[in-house]
Amino acid sequence: MSTNNRVLIFDTTMRDGEQSPGASMNRDEKIRIAKALEEMGVDIIEAGFPIASQGDFEAVQAVAKAVTQSTVCGLARAAKADIDRAGEALKPAKRKRIHTFIATSPLHMRVKLQMEPEAVLKMVTESVTRARNYTDDVEWSGEDATRSDHDFLCRCVEAAIDAGARTVNIPDTVGYTVPDEYHALIKMLKNRVPNIDKAVISVHCHNDLGLAVANSLAAVQAGARQVECTINGLGERAGNCAMEEVVMALRTRKDHMPYTTGIKTELITRNSHLVSTITGFPVQPNKAIVGANAFAHESGIHQDGMLKDANTYEIMTPESVGLRKSNLVMGKLSGRHAFRAKLEELGYTLGDNAVNDAFKRFKDLADKKREVFDEDIVALVDDAVMRENDRIKFVSLEVICGTKVAKPSAELELEVDGVVKYAKANGDGPVDALFNAIKELTTNSQHLQIYQVHAVTGGTDAQAEVMVRLEESGKTVQGQGADADTLVASARAYINALNKLLVKREKNAPAAMSA
Repeated sequence: MSTNNRVLIFDTTMRDGEQSPGASMNRDEKIRIAKALEEMGVDIIEAGFPIASQGDFEAVQAVAKAVTQSTVCGLARAAKADIDRAGEALKPAKRKRIHTFIATSPLHMRVKLQMEPEAVLKMVTESVTRARNYTDDVEWSGEDATRSDHDFLCRCVEAAIDAGARTVNIPDTVGYTVPDEYHALIKMLKNRVPNIDKAVISVHCHNDLGLAVANSLAAVQAGARQVECTINGLGERAGNCAMEEVVMALRTRKDHMPYTTGIKTELITRNSHLVSTITGFPVQPNKAIVGANAFAHESGIHQDGMLKDANTYEIMTPESVGLRKSNLVMGKLSGRHAFRAKLEELGYTLGDNAVNDAFKRFKDLADKKREVFDEDIVALVDDAVMRENDRIKFVSLEVICGTKVAKPSAELELEVDGVVKYAKANGDGPVDALFNAIKELTTNSQHLQIYQVHAVTGGTDAQAEVMVRLEESGKTVQGQGADADTLVASARAYINALNKLLVKREKNAPAAMSA
């Protein structure tokens, strides 16, 4: 299996990515992401951790029903209840995988598991064997593999394959390894594990030292043929290997790494924005591949070179990752038919109700904004679609502020569980007054940790995208909102976060979900 040059892409945005503080996703959001990943050509989609909560179980089950081409995967610790729950959630899947794991490093076995190595080895065999009762496609992971004793790791990998694991994952759980060391580790396993040819070697790298992509590529060169990654590098702590980076590295440097994936790279930018919108995690401007500055050239020397030959400073084309030059083709005189055609051109397939809602918001925006760009439409459509099932909905806002106003005030209307409510509140500034009004109509138990604003496009009439992070009793959520009015965008972002908090309150995830 490891002699071919096809690298499988295993996306864990909805599982490991969701473990980022504030990045929780509901069932409908997971279905949207799963369908986007399937369209993109992702081989395996890790939809979640079914035993974490009833909500997680239902989300994995819903993704299993919705996805028909990609393999749908559920995570399970090496425990009977975990494996049985994953098997039940994955029942509807056309192609299903159970991903079971247990720690193999001396530190994790002693401190976290409080188990002797022989007991861990026994559980490797038992967990894989049990998972095989539900599917022939079982993946086994040795948590903290890069800090594990090599002899013991070899024994665990061999036992997992003997028990029926078709994929063995060697994760760098804490982002500790470096490329040459990781390359040597994969080579060592290929040389020392007698049955290694019966399984695909997978790698799952965290980015604590900023080496997740480099380590993953080094592993591929050593013989690994599955890379576990996330959109935008989302993940707990410093994140995971970024799918867009590892895929484009393989595509761009075929001279050095003659490997292929099944990813339609032209969908990268669109799906990056989708995940950013749903999770509330903005993409940093200088982020490789999908950042706003990734294909921007301001230096005079660079601009001169680009005008003569784009290859002077661009090693890949913007079009190869789906980045379109923003053209002004829509305005306040554009009709519904043209708007629907534009949505399809941008990759959106919406039902009539969703199109009508998006068209109304587009018309409102066109009245306020002289120039409407593709980015504006993407922002307002994503913002509208992700709020379809919200319990708390924005209705209207009026804010009074300025140097002649003693105390800024906000008058706000919200629809809460179908009932329209009104509140007026003061604050130290207009945003503070707005958020105080929201608290009066909802709850006052949350704490605002982060408030960020950035413009979707250039110009003073640009739409604002706002991100807020709320914390309540140790739980964090992030919300995002877009509007031509920064205060309205702020209200939408805060309300989006509150709706996620309502879901988060019902979740009670067990500990030790890393892999």
